Amino acid sequence: MPALCRDCLEQFDNAVRCARCGSMRVVQHTELFSLSIAHMDCDAFYASVEKRDNPDLIDKPVIIGGGRRGVVSTACYVARIRGVRSAMPMFQALKLCPDAVVIKPRMSVYVEVSRAIRKMMDEMTPDVEPLSLDEAFMDLGGTAKLHGAPPAVMLARLTKRMKDELGITGSIGLSHNKFLAKVASDLDKPRGFSVIGKAETGDFLQDKPVRLIWGIGPVAQESLERAGIRTFTDLLRWDQQDLIARFGNMGYRLWHLARGQDRRKVSGHEPMKSISNETTFFEDTSSADILDGHLWRLAEKVSDRAKAKDLAGRVVTLKLKRSNHSSLSRRLSLRDATQMADVLYRTARGLFDQVGDQGPYRLIGVGLADLVPAERADLSGDLLDPQAVQRAKAERATDEIRKKFGSEAILKGRSMR
Repeated sequence: MPALCRDCLEQFDNAVRCARCGSMRVVQHTELFSLSIAHMDCDAFYASVEKRDNPDLIDKPVIIGGGRRGVVSTACYVARIRGVRSAMPMFQALKLCPDAVVIKPRMSVYVEVSRAIRKMMDEMTPDVEPLSLDEAFMDLGGTAKLHGAPPAVMLARLTKRMKDELGITGSIGLSHNKFLAKVASDLDKPRGFSVIGKAETGDFLQDKPVRLIWGIGPVAQESLERAGIRTFTDLLRWDQQDLIARFGNMGYRLWHLARGQDRRKVSGHEPMKSISNETTFFEDTSSADILDGHLWRLAEKVSDRAKAKDLAGRVVTLKLKRSNHSSLSRRLSLRDATQMADVLYRTARGLFDQVGDQGPYRLIGVGLADLVPAERADLSGDLLDPQAVQRAKAERATDEIRKKFGSEAILKGRSMR
């Protein structure tokens, strides 16, 4: 059976320990060197970056997120053992893990690390499809001749480089389609490398819960359970037309996934549709000063992400959620696309003023949509605001200073509200 040492990248047959370096981190599978569709998922990405940058956190439970009324962005594996999960309300997470170190996200740092990982992937294959900052699909079909090594070796080399050069670990799923590659990447986290071959697909999926399907959330899962569908075996009992009649387009997809079939191609050319950021308050608020401070910070975060991805947007969006959980949203199309925090803030503030006093609010969010390449941004200036050009120059200068001296090097007064 083909085998690979994930530490020294030695290839051999039928061994659980590497004869070359003695490592037990060996992956072996009959189809190991013939599969080419992969999913790489960083391990607790935000928390891993924080632990890398602050070694005092290495053995401590770390939660990345907002205040007690916010939610968990991610948590390290020490905290996960206590039951903390992504998207969990912060107050609940702190009940489960009261000694956790809670850190606000540093998006600019995470974006920088993500871009370094993406560069490594791009060196392996042009077919990279990012799902978020910390995970992506890759199609390495036809690259073995180019690299002088099969895809499995290149994937092990990728995670080794991530650890050695960036201090970040990741888990690999390798299979014959995207669905199974993503399932595989979750099988042995952290620092996993799992393979699901063509020949074993049916046996592997048998009796597995349908929640393994990416996109099957609590609502969809409840709907499936009402139909008596809890496992892939349950799905196999359904006729395709009956599934479609019961679940619509999802039924067609479920029928194929139950058989391990997924014809979607890895596409590195799917455009990002929007960039947004939001925050949930510790206490509901109607304070204009507090809300204005949040508007600036959110605009700055969205701007940072747009700049990091060399994108700009023509539409600014504002999202508000009242204390009774009802939502308000507003949007405005700009004459020119922008990526500037100043323009985002001023536009979002104008949208907020249109809403009027309908608070108190428990959540506020700012977004940028209708995205275009950055070179098409902020072209004509604003004739009604002659100071806009000066503010843009000041913002660009601030960006350079922060890039050199850190994100806290310069702060606007409104950001302290």
